[in-house]
Amino acid sequence: MEEMSSNFIHEIIDENLAENPDLKIHTRFPPEPNGYLHIGSAKAIYINFMTAKKYGGLFNLRYDDTNPAKEDDEYVNSIREDLEWLGAIPNGGIFYGSDYFDKCYEFAVQLIKDGKAYVCNLSPEEMREYRGTLTEPGKDSPYRNRSVEENLKLFEEMKEGKFREGECTLRAKIDMASPNMNLRDPAIYRITYKNHHRQGNKWCIYPLYDYAHPIQDALEGITHSLCSLEFENHRPLYDWVINNINFEKKPHQYEFARLNVSNTVMSKRYLRELVFENYVDGWDDPRMPTLCGLRRRGYTPHSIFEFVKRAGISKAYSLVDIRLLEHCIREELNMSAGRKIAVLDPLKVTITNYEDGKVEYFDVSNNPNDEAAGTRKVPFTKTIYVEKSDFMEEPVAKFHRLKPDGEVRLMGAYIVRLNEIVKDEKGEVIELKCTADLETRNNNPSDGRKIKGTIHWVSKDYCIDSEIRLYDNLFTKENLNELEDGDSYLNYLNPESLTVLKGCKLELSVKDAKPGERFQFVRNGYFCKDTKNENVFNRIVSLKDSFKPQQ
Repeated sequence: MEEMSSNFIHEIIDENLAENPDLKIHTRFPPEPNGYLHIGSAKAIYINFMTAKKYGGLFNLRYDDTNPAKEDDEYVNSIREDLEWLGAIPNGGIFYGSDYFDKCYEFAVQLIKDGKAYVCNLSPEEMREYRGTLTEPGKDSPYRNRSVEENLKLFEEMKEGKFREGECTLRAKIDMASPNMNLRDPAIYRITYKNHHRQGNKWCIYPLYDYAHPIQDALEGITHSLCSLEFENHRPLYDWVINNINFEKKPHQYEFARLNVSNTVMSKRYLRELVFENYVDGWDDPRMPTLCGLRRRGYTPHSIFEFVKRAGISKAYSLVDIRLLEHCIREELNMSAGRKIAVLDPLKVTITNYEDGKVEYFDVSNNPNDEAAGTRKVPFTKTIYVEKSDFMEEPVAKFHRLKPDGEVRLMGAYIVRLNEIVKDEKGEVIELKCTADLETRNNNPSDGRKIKGTIHWVSKDYCIDSEIRLYDNLFTKENLNELEDGDSYLNYLNPESLTVLKGCKLELSVKDAKPGERFQFVRNGYFCKDTKNENVFNRIVSLKDSFKPQQ
């Protein structure tokens, strides 16, 4: 894995190291286990993992499991699997936010004793009303000046389950007139009667993220807390927690722009809706931007990290064309993927001057970009299949494939001439009868005539039937972050995002392909064997695209 390019985060770290050469860089990735990771998550993983790697530091995986309502071990396991697949091994350790519940509670008690936190009985609606607006300051809660003793008693009763959900919260006492809404006495503990996936029913009060996260960073020795730009306005609260709990080693938060990709959604809420309302076939549907979906589609860890790298690390919002991701995997597979022959829309061709029962084997390159890949032998027989699109009964100008009395080269084999077209009772073409120039055998005609077209084929007797799935963008709208009020992202679901082709004919050697194994099906694109269906191949990406990546 190549070293990460320098960026504004690394410039900050270089300055920190110049001031303190003994500083051990320590980063973390803190996903909430309430869904599956997606391509946007890959950017956060890449930045944190590769930054730690570049500076010889440590990288933690920490599950942000402070909200038991939607968290599940299924998501915990999927996150771990995704990181391992990407190669982002957490050499600093694997932790859980719930590991620190006792410490968070102790620190909350200390804040109460210091007069910096209080129990508030305002309802959620009243809290919003008291909070003020962006142009008007908030006003103090009537419970803001409770005594330390009363707050300690009430907080203990919250912990003991003596209040209903929403009846009260613990709030930090900061500044209700602050221009930063996040500092207007934010709630730091709330009551939730839900079973926790690791803690069971031990707790009925849970710390909120803005309070728990800086504590977790400090306790783990994180030096650079790298997160996406929507947390920028939360940074003063992050610092307030760190400073008022008086940690000796203080982590600092730095923000980068999220990864926004065209023709898809990153919102975990939207992704959950797509899955649970059956708009897609699960979290790993190959049309999904989830890492497990991309993995099933056939994308590689290298292509995903290369995509993130080329998209760039900055603080400026941008929408990255999904075709850059396609370009990255196409570029990789062009060099590495073995070539195979697949006829997706088969049309029967009979070579009338070829001997019945005869089999010849022609050498075909396994990868023209890799001499070491060598060749394989492909069987040729009297009856073969070609693509229907490689035949035109009434050809257009410059059509150099199968046409009446026209010649074409069968890739790696003979030159054939179309002599007869066979149709069924409906007038549909069901067979072509050709004669082969049996002297050619992958050579040019001896009389010097020029053959302009070459098509692929498979032997009828040496092939397998398979289902091919062609995937396209899940959404037709390029930027789903720009929906107008009242509009729904569901209005832009692409009805042609999945095309299923049955009865495709694949060369026999593909029969033993392993789940997830990738190939180039010549002239058709890059494909991989599906990991959930034995006889299905997914198209990863087409062979060519008009996209031109910036240099």
